[in-house]
Amino acid sequence: MSRHVIRKWRPPLALVLGGTLAAVFFLPLLGIAYFRVAGGVLGWAETSWMIGWMAFVATAILGALLWRLVLRPVRALTAYAESEGETAAPIHFGTPEFSQLGQAVLEMTEALRGREAVLRSYADHVTHELKSPLTVIQGAAELLERSDLHEADRLKLLQGITDNTRRMEALLDGQRALAQAQEVIPAGVCRLSDVLGNVAGAVVVTDGDVPLPREVMDLVVTHLVGNALAHGAKEVTFDFLGTGLLVADDGAGISQGNRARIFDPFFTTRRAEGGTGMGLPIVRRMLQSQGADIVLLDKPGAAFEITF
Repeated sequence: MSRHVIRKWRPPLALVLGGTLAAVFFLPLLGIAYFRVAGGVLGWAETSWMIGWMAFVATAILGALLWRLVLRPVRALTAYAESEGETAAPIHFGTPEFSQLGQAVLEMTEALRGREAVLRSYADHVTHELKSPLTVIQGAAELLERSDLHEADRLKLLQGITDNTRRMEALLDGQRALAQAQEVIPAGVCRLSDVLGNVAGAVVVTDGDVPLPREVMDLVVTHLVGNALAHGAKEVTFDFLGTGLLVADDGAGISQGNRARIFDPFFTTRRAEGGTGMGLPIVRRMLQSQGADIVLLDKPGAAFEITF
């Protein structure tokens, strides 16, 4: 769950610094003016002591304000960043500028930790999944060394090597795609019809300018259309809603038992065909990196809503 800085009214940083500089500039002038006016009434010593105490009190107040509004938030944020998010996150900051900075640091830390967790879990999965095809390839290679091996068995073993090699390539391609999904992509806008212009099976219902980079939309469209066609759909419609995008197909849809798991990494119903179960998780990750999200709707076929 994303953590947020608690926003309360605080003086802007410009006001804090401006007030401090103004106090440094005007306090000596006020002291001199008061000394000239009241010096003859109270006496030089009493007036000097009064001005000194005024300067001390003003300095203490300014120091406390600067500590509370500037130095303490900076130290708390620095400690949180150095601990890589392991310590308690600061939630109060002295000025609006530090509040914005603190929120940005919190979001960046959570994003980095999320990327690390996803990549680590996928690396563990790939390591586990690669053992099976490697074992098959190794066993087939040993059997192929036999001189008395029948030709039909030889062809079967070669086919097994080919199939498992493709499986390994699919896993590695998925890992590369996931790594690319963690990269920061600059914000952008693209025309929906331009993205879908050459995509077979894709139909634009309502066109519009999607507030997402073309690179992200290309990946999203490729995965959604590819999944739909692989599951028997003939047509995939894209309806621009202004604040979102509705994507629906005319395929068999997703069973109730699988609906809650389709965004889980590594979940796939097409493992025999080489599916890795990373298509929709990568789509969601790419969208979330742009401040968007995707959810599955309860409609005929497979229907998704992308919100910006």
